[in-house]
Amino acid sequence: MRQGGPVNARLIQFLKEELSVPETAIAIALRHPDPTANQLPMILWQYGLITLQDLDRIFDWMETAA
Repeated sequence: MRQGGPVNARLIQFLKEELSVPETAIAIALRHPDPTANQLPMILWQYGLITLQDLDRIFDWMETAA
């Protein structure tokens, strides 16, 4: 995954399938002015839509998915 690139389908799929993040939560985060792949997990966390543990799992996944 490119750093700072657009949110890609693999990240969205991971959020939904592995972390059970609801589509509505993802849609809220995607409305943010800068919903890049790097920013999306932080936006979800800042809005209280995922836990800090989820955030760690996402960043771990992003490192291995690159």
